[in-house]
Amino acid sequence: MIRNKVALISSIVILVICLYLYFPFPYNVMIEANTTFMSFPIRNQDGYILLGIMGSILFIIAMILLVIGMKKYHFRTIVIVVIVYTFLPNLLITMYQETLASGIMAISYDGNGKCNFENVREDLLNGECNLVLHNRSNEAVSFELEFLDSRFMEDEVRMESLMNLASPYRITIEANRKKPIHLSELLELSDVPKHIESGTSFDIHFKLINGETTRTL
Repeated sequence: MIRNKVALISSIVILVICLYLYFPFPYNVMIEANTTFMSFPIRNQDGYILLGIMGSILFIIAMILLVIGMKKYHFRTIVIVVIVYTFLPNLLITMYQETLASGIMAISYDGNGKCNFENVREDLLNGECNLVLHNRSNEAVSFELEFLDSRFMEDEVRMESLMNLASPYRITIEANRKKPIHLSELLELSDVPKHIESGTSFDIHFKLINGETTRTL
């Protein structure tokens, strides 16, 4: 089964290093990436990301060493390793949030939030956002929520962050509870340059704030 123990162990060590380089907690850098490979951001709006490129190369090297270390079942083993590597971070994060995490560190988000903006008249929009947050800890968690614009918006046109004109949004989620959050605001934009006229945004992102502690989801 094992052809080269050194190559196999080296592969495992490199995979652990790759996982450590961009472990998606408490902040997931993949949010800002427009080109990715596995768990590595390759490029964002500022250009290429050297550490992400290095991580991708290390991952490929680890796969090559894995093949060298195994006598047979190469394809099957690679498929299993890729699947485990893909899902292991989320599993570890969930385990941490349900056991040791507290405050906003215990909050998870499925990434399926949505904001819709409808024009009422010139410089007046009706903004509506829906998302679901999950408090995985055994204590209630309170925080403020601040919306973030997508980094892919052209010419820095404001969209999701327009909801912050009606902030602060103070939210409390009870222990071990999922909470659907619905926010609807009438937004006066006469003093806001470069804003959208109407539109819908999916996979929205936002910041959780609790005192000096912040998280971007």
